[in-house]
Amino acid sequence: MTTTTYDPQKKYSVNIIDKVYLEDGEDSFGVRIYQPEGTGPFPVLLDVHGGAWQGGSNTDGEYFDKKLAQSGVLVAAIDFRVAPKHPYPAQVIDVNYGVRWWKNECASFKGDASSFGLLGISSGGHTAMLAALSPDNMEYTERVFHTNTHTNASIDYYIGVSAVLDSHARYLYAKDAGMEHLIKGSVTYFGDEEMMKLGSPQFILESETYTELPTALLIHGSADANVPNHIPQNFESTYKSKGGAIDLAVFDGMYHSFVRYPEPESDEAIEIMKDFISKQV
Repeated sequence: MTTTTYDPQKKYSVNIIDKVYLEDGEDSFGVRIYQPEGTGPFPVLLDVHGGAWQGGSNTDGEYFDKKLAQSGVLVAAIDFRVAPKHPYPAQVIDVNYGVRWWKNECASFKGDASSFGLLGISSGGHTAMLAALSPDNMEYTERVFHTNTHTNASIDYYIGVSAVLDSHARYLYAKDAGMEHLIKGSVTYFGDEEMMKLGSPQFILESETYTELPTALLIHGSADANVPNHIPQNFESTYKSKGGAIDLAVFDGMYHSFVRYPEPESDEAIEIMKDFISKQV
């Protein structure tokens, strides 16, 4: 039996494959797969894009997805339903399905689902953390998948980049700052403040309604105008208080979602991700 190994210093060429992973009536949703050219088996990662719950694309994380794949991680980046047509918890339902789908499909691309990570950026970090904390929540598991299998949506580790880990606190921040696009994103997706609280990873931690606490890494820029520093700091503290293993890496002076772009700090953050993944394999 071949054992999954991961050496973050290795270099691979990468095949990029686009296909449909989910069909829902007239709508279909794509996945972009970044496959290292090697024998594998490779550790597996699912990328959840941001976009204030209203937009974004599975190509948004191409900079870091490709660099992770070049080091020997099999990455899939998915599209999913967005607001206003599809309010909360539609995105979490789709990501829950996406995890199950990728667990079942990754072997076809030389992946090993026994080391499975979930990465989310910005609002995608919110969605991914909700999926990580409560993989068997009946609200999130309504998409039927391969009824002859029993794969669940549990993950081994989580990476959050500029993640909106407290959706209600971020709304209050945006409201105080008069940031209309962020206010609109929250209201369009959640509807009201009560739902923002119920759909907040921070609230789920505090109320202890989670079922799992996967090992987590947070990447954050200290000059993030969209997600104030107290949100990841508070989340880290609460996560640890509940017994979860979590690290917060703060990059001085860096902006929201900076890891998407070719910056020295982005490359440093990706190296931290690679080192984190190597410890999970």
